[in-house]
Amino acid sequence: MKLIDAHVHLSDSEYTGHIDEIIADAKSAGVTALVTNSMDLATCQSDIKLAEKYPNLVYPALGIHPWNVNVLKENELEETIDFIQKQKPKLKAIGEIGLDYKYETIWEKQMMVFDKMLQLAETLQLPVIIHSRGTTDKIVDMLPSYHLKQVLLHWFSHPMSALDKAINKGYFITEGPPTTYSNGIREVVEKVPLTNFLTETDGPVTYWKRPYNGQLTKPSYIRNVVEAVAEIKKMRVDDVAEQIAKNFEVFFNITLN
Repeated sequence: MKLIDAHVHLSDSEYTGHIDEIIADAKSAGVTALVTNSMDLATCQSDIKLAEKYPNLVYPALGIHPWNVNVLKENELEETIDFIQKQKPKLKAIGEIGLDYKYETIWEKQMMVFDKMLQLAETLQLPVIIHSRGTTDKIVDMLPSYHLKQVLLHWFSHPMSALDKAINKGYFITEGPPTTYSNGIREVVEKVPLTNFLTETDGPVTYWKRPYNGQLTKPSYIRNVVEAVAEIKKMRVDDVAEQIAKNFEVFFNITLN
């Protein structure tokens, strides 16, 4: 059974000193792909190095996270775009990019950076991995004005009206460990066709409920997620994992070993 972590942040400072442990955990748990998402220029550079160190396991998605828009250094946006363009042969997606309602005071800057990232994805003909906390309606409505290869809405939670639009447009959804305990997330999983679905951990985000109990988030959590999806969909666990692996190959244009 091939398991997929389609959204993780391996270059986050919380994983510093733990990468070997994380990679070993992935391999022992049958997680055959980790898509590491960048937040800024420094993590873009780090994620490329990790992908080179762990080929056919770690795949890079490069971009500027909306949380980092407010702390962009002078010329960092231009330098990041330049760096990403040079990594095109190694790249699998532009991510994590998007909009976040908690940063409304810098809304125009968020919109400007998001637009630049979406244009970059158009130019490089790469999928996008999108953060949309409190902004999903707005994002789903604005994306058709771009010519994007594929769209992944990471950790989709609400509203359901936007979920219907996203599914109709062929967008993909990722969900992670909350699938095992959150009624809201389980409702999303129930509604999303399995052919539009991928699994994630979003590590190092910490999950405090059982069975995670605040431990360092590991790729092996994916098995719990797949089992929960199988329960919700009333399917065999192996069949769910197989479909998610196929979805991964289609979305990222990657052939799994």
